[in-house]
Amino acid sequence: MPSSALANRTHLDRVVSSAQIAWDTLRASKVRSALTILGVVIGVTSVISVAAIIEGLNRFIQDKVASFGPRTMFVARFPTGADPGRLPEKYRTRKYLTYADADVLREQCPSLQTATAFGTRAFFFGETNEIRFGSEVVERFVLRGTEPEYADAIPAFQVEHGRFVSDYDEDHARPVTVLGHGVATALFGNVEPLGKEVRINGKVYEVIGVFAPDPGLFGSGIGGIDLFVIVPSSDFRKRYPESKEIFIAFLPTPERTMEQAREEVTEVLRRQRRVKQNDEPDFEIFSSDFLSTLWNQLTGALVALTGVISSVGLLVGGIGVMNIMLISVTERTKEIGIRKAVGARRSEIRAQFLIEAVVLTLIGGVLGVLTGALVAFVVRTAIPSVPATLSYLWVALGVGISIGVGLFFGYYPANRAANLDPIVCLRYE
Repeated sequence: MPSSALANRTHLDRVVSSAQIAWDTLRASKVRSALTILGVVIGVTSVISVAAIIEGLNRFIQDKVASFGPRTMFVARFPTGADPGRLPEKYRTRKYLTYADADVLREQCPSLQTATAFGTRAFFFGETNEIRFGSEVVERFVLRGTEPEYADAIPAFQVEHGRFVSDYDEDHARPVTVLGHGVATALFGNVEPLGKEVRINGKVYEVIGVFAPDPGLFGSGIGGIDLFVIVPSSDFRKRYPESKEIFIAFLPTPERTMEQAREEVTEVLRRQRRVKQNDEPDFEIFSSDFLSTLWNQLTGALVALTGVISSVGLLVGGIGVMNIMLISVTERTKEIGIRKAVGARRSEIRAQFLIEAVVLTLIGGVLGVLTGALVAFVVRTAIPSVPATLSYLWVALGVGISIGVGLFFGYYPANRAANLDPIVCLRYE
C-alpha cells in the first residue's frame, strides 16, 4: 500500500476513534448533554420552521402573481403600497385617470394586446357597499366596474359558472353582476345563483356569473377574488360618479417585451395628459409582481426577527457546549495526560474534543431540523392556506449551522485540552 494511502487511512482511523470516544463520553452524561443540545434544537427549529412557512408563502405569492397575469401591467394615480386615504400632496394634486385614457391606449399603442379601465368602490377607499338577497346581507366586499376586456387582462377573474360582462352589457349599461364565490355562498348557500336578482346598494341586478373560488391569503380575502362583485363599467360610472379613482390594466402582445410596452404607454399617456417634457409623469406604472415586492417587504422584518430569536437560541446552545466541554476537559485531565504519555499528539487531543463538540451540536441540529419539519407539517395540515414547505437548502443550512456552532464554541476547550502539560495532568486528582 502506498505511504500516502496508508497515512490517509491512519488519519481516518484516528478520526473514527476520536468520534467513538466522543460518543461514549456524551452517552455517559446523558442529562447534561441533553440540556446542552436543547439550546441548539431551539435555535435550529426556529430557523427551519419559519423558513418553511415563508418558503411556502413565497410559492403562494408567486402563484398569485401568475394568476393575475405575469405580463399584466397597471396604471394608477399613486404608487403601490400607498394609503389612498393618506396620499402625499404630490399625488393628491395629480389628475385622475379616465376611461378615455384607456381608449387612447387601445387606439395608439400597437404593442398592447389589450387595455382596460376599471373603477373600484371599497372600504379601503372609505366607501361602503351592501349586497342583499332576501334576508342575507354582505357588506365587506369590493364592488368593481369593468369592461369586457378586463377578464383578458387579468386572468385571475375566471368565471366558474355563467359568464363575464359582455359588450352588449357594457353598451347598454345593463344591471348585471358577476359574484365572487365567497359572496355568492354567503348570499345563496346551496341555491343556484344564476338568474337570481340581488340588490347592490339598493339597485336590482341579475346574477350572470360566479367566479372560481379564491379565498386569498390565509383565507382572509386579501388578494383573492371571493369578495369581489363585478358590474359593467358603464353602469358603475352612471351609478357612482363620485368614484373617480380609475385604474388601467394593459397586456403587451407576445411579440413585445414588458419594458417596450411600458415605454410606449408612458409616452402616449404623457401626450394624452399633457405632461410637459421635463416634468415627471403624473401617473405610476407597475407590473403584477408588486405583490411579490410587497410580500418581501412584509417578510423582511419577520426574517430579521427569526434571525434574532434563532441566534439567541444558538448562542445559548453554544455557551452550553463550551461549558460542558470545559467541564469534560477538567474531568478527564488524567485521561489526557495518559494519552499524551503514550504518544498522542496535540492535534489528536484537539480533534477528539472538537469532534465531541461537533457531535453534540450535530445531534441538536438534526433534532432541530426534524422538529422544524414537524412544525411545518402541522401548520400545513391545520392551515392549508399557509403552505409551509421545507426546502433542502434550509435543511443543509440547519445542519451546517449546528456544525459551525460546535466548531466555534468547541475550539477553546479543545485547544485548552491540547495544550495541557502531561506531567501536570498525571498528577491531577
